[in-house]
Amino acid sequence: MAAVVTAATVGFGGALGGTAVAGAGDASGPIVTRAALDPSLVAGRGADVDFAEQEAENARTDGTVIGPDRTPYTLPSEASGRTAVKLTPGRHVEFTLPSRANAITVRYSIPDAPAGGGITAPLDVTVNGAHRKVMTLTSRYAWLYNQYPFSNDPNADLLHPDWWITECSCVPGETTPAPTITKPFRPTHFYDEQRLLLGRTYRAGDKVRLTVPAGSNAAWTVIDLLDSQLVGAPRVVPAAANVLAFGADPGGRRDSAGAFDKAIAFARRARVEVYVPPGTYQVNRHIVVDDVTIEGAGGWYTIIKGHEVTLGTPATDGSVHTGVGFYGKDASAGGSHHVHLSGFAIEGDVRERVDTDQVNGVGGALSDSTIDGLYVHHTKVGMWFDGPMTNLRITNNVIADQIADGLNFHTGVTDSVVSNDFLRNTGDDGLAMWSERTADARNTFEHNTVQTPVLANGVAVYGGADNTVSGNLIADPIREGSAIHAGSRFGAEAFTGHLAITDNTTVRSGPYDLNWKIGLGAIWFYALEKNIDADVQVAGDHFLDNTYNAIMFVSDWPVRDLYSITNVHFKDLRIDGTGTSVVSARTAGSASFQNVAARNVGAVGVNNCGSFHFPATGSEFTLTDLCGNSGGGTTGPWLAPWELPNTITCDDHPPVVAPPAPSSW
Repeated sequence: MAAVVTAATVGFGGALGGTAVAGAGDASGPIVTRAALDPSLVAGRGADVDFAEQEAENARTDGTVIGPDRTPYTLPSEASGRTAVKLTPGRHVEFTLPSRANAITVRYSIPDAPAGGGITAPLDVTVNGAHRKVMTLTSRYAWLYNQYPFSNDPNADLLHPDWWITECSCVPGETTPAPTITKPFRPTHFYDEQRLLLGRTYRAGDKVRLTVPAGSNAAWTVIDLLDSQLVGAPRVVPAAANVLAFGADPGGRRDSAGAFDKAIAFARRARVEVYVPPGTYQVNRHIVVDDVTIEGAGGWYTIIKGHEVTLGTPATDGSVHTGVGFYGKDASAGGSHHVHLSGFAIEGDVRERVDTDQVNGVGGALSDSTIDGLYVHHTKVGMWFDGPMTNLRITNNVIADQIADGLNFHTGVTDSVVSNDFLRNTGDDGLAMWSERTADARNTFEHNTVQTPVLANGVAVYGGADNTVSGNLIADPIREGSAIHAGSRFGAEAFTGHLAITDNTTVRSGPYDLNWKIGLGAIWFYALEKNIDADVQVAGDHFLDNTYNAIMFVSDWPVRDLYSITNVHFKDLRIDGTGTSVVSARTAGSASFQNVAARNVGAVGVNNCGSFHFPATGSEFTLTDLCGNSGGGTTGPWLAPWELPNTITCDDHPPVVAPPAPSSW
């Protein structure tokens, strides 16, 4: 019997991901995790969800464990916990249900078509050796290549041959041509997920086996994890404008957009809700909503699904496609108010990133509104809001497999809350506040879970005033960002007032940045276009199993003498494992530290480069010890007296020491 792959082994791996034959991983019972960790390590953090997460590497299998690996462009690096199970035809992985369940979600990857565009392949699902169902997996929504904003074509030449080989447009263009590349160049965004109602309720201890049929056309199938849950009966809303009465087709054969419009118009006149009963409804454009409540039978039963449609001429906002989505009116037209959406799934058809396209699950400007209990899948951005707008509450949603962000508050969103939402496999920031032109203010992101953002950050705040990021769980950011980020960039208004980052947990974060070729911090501050000098309070956070640093301050080289980061205060933190340092400072500025406990620190506790002038007076970045700081690593206390207040300890590429797995404090 092979050993169980636990959090202890989900550390560092080779560039291609090592392989090992897996065995009876759950012989002692099912292993339920949260972000591939023992749930006790993240208690009280992240979303309270109604499903149980089980990693494939902890299950019984005759397949092969791939990983652990944190190197971008590899299958294990984008897996939850950086480890998965690879099955060839005829092989299986078997999960033991930890509790009663009648529905599962499988996160998987299968190969792309040789010329791109994806393939389909079967996966057999049996319970206790019977009750066979067949899932049809697809890679049509996975597999991107090349430079930002990426291509679906594995044989494409460089999209920007005049750039240095960098990850995105955030690095200025250069005149030196890039070298010849090997194709496919930089494959990424490997995974997708699919849901299945099992048709009956099974008990704890029953065995769910996923088998790749012997005749599968997929050379391999990677299973990352299985979520199991008990889905309740469909919700019925009797005194409502039922979309069926207005001609909607629950079989999905006819486009139902017009029927939705009629139901909404009637509901507004009659002052009743719109009800969407169980079914799959074809909708291929935006449904404009204002002063209306739309309620489905539940996200597993009411599915609103559409094709991406190419527009004959570009729209005034620059869109060249449209697709399914629920949109408030534009802010320039006054926006929409009193919109309440709940209890349905939005299934998009977005397979490429076109930044001008409005092909998001929910969008526009929505004030005094709520969004609750949606499942948003395969859109560009799950929810993108263009303000100014105010008082929006977003709760209890699942957003998965997006080409770009999970959710973005863009331009003047105020007094709004995002709470208890679960996001996985976003193609850009999981949750973002972007104060472009007008500041986002007094918003809160609280108790959300963000897993495996393929590009950028788990939670990002770009400028704004008096915002809060609290109680979130962020795991496994892959590249071009980290878990939590505060950035003066992308044309954002300055940070003013306060920014509170409290009681969050991050795990397997602080990755290697492929532009700068240095390690980031699990939380990182970036002064690119303005100073960051608002009152920033970072308190009660836990930074676990950091690939490089726990905390980072940085300013880009061309502006290192223009901008600084000051007035940042850290208190009551737990840092368990850093590949390099607790703090990496690569800018001018200052920060204070109080009751920051660290252990398993791989390098010197403070890597202080300042703004790289190395004056005799010390670094341009100053650290203040407010007492109670403790712990460290092999080099001694992480915040030693000799490092204070601004000793230069600059090492551009310190050796990386893989930390042990996180454990109880």
